Amino acid sequence: MTTVEVRAAVAADAPEIARIQRVTWRTAYADFLGEKALAQLDAAAEEQWAVAIEHPGTTVHVATEGAFTVGFCVAGPAPDEEVAGASGELPEDAARTGLIATLLVEPRWGRRGHGGRLLAEAATGLRQRGAERGISWVAESDSASLSFFRRAGWLPDGTVRTLDTGERRLREIRLTGQLELELVG
Repeated sequence: MTTVEVRAAVAADAPEIARIQRVTWRTAYADFLGEKALAQLDAAAEEQWAVAIEHPGTTVHVATEGAFTVGFCVAGPAPDEEVAGASGELPEDAARTGLIATLLVEPRWGRRGHGGRLLAEAATGLRQRGAERGISWVAESDSASLSFFRRAGWLPDGTVRTLDTGERRLREIRLTGQLELELVG
């Protein structure tokens, strides 16, 4: 039986995290992002992930199966600009809201529970930091990620944003949900 786990990333994980991001974005998000955004990702991803892993305000989690790193998740307190409403007004619970900034599982390792384990571990860490609910931004056209978060009980809160990738515009939906998660199965 192969061992699966989620743990906090260390600096040595940066190359694998960058590789997973490149593979996943090229496989699942190329149509959303465009070639220009993908090329920029290739240029500095490892260095950016090494910095993110060491950032004191967030935690980068990695999922492993056996000897393979198969996915990752970034979680931390939600910055005001991420949790604010369209008007810029902050909700009452802004200081108690966590952000799942990224959650990716390499496509060939999908449907094995890694995403759920990553989200559950990130939610536990956010609760330990005092967060009571979480948010995440997902591309409106990313049906797989939207379905994943819905199964976890996270739903759109009505806030959208549009990002410019340099050659395309990407519309994202903000999802919100409780941080008390239970893995099933």
